[in-house]
Amino acid sequence: MASNQQAGPGIGNLAKDTTNGRIGVVMAMIGGRVQLRPINGGTEWDAKPDKVVALRARDELSARLAIRNGNSRTGL
Repeated sequence: MASNQQAGPGIGNLAKDTTNGRIGVVMAMIGGRVQLRPINGGTEWDAKPDKVVALRARDELSARLAIRNGNSRTGL
């Protein structure tokens, strides 16, 4: 990989699909696509690798806090 290229987020990391603004967990990279799953579970979707970006620390914290708050409301 050239030094001016950045690798996308790795499997298990939170990422944002810039096509639709959705945040998910990177589950796999198959057939030239990145598979993302919603952070609170659900059906995976495919995204183009060049449209998937790693979350900034602030955005990741916000997403994880939203999950925690949702779980506390449902008793999980």
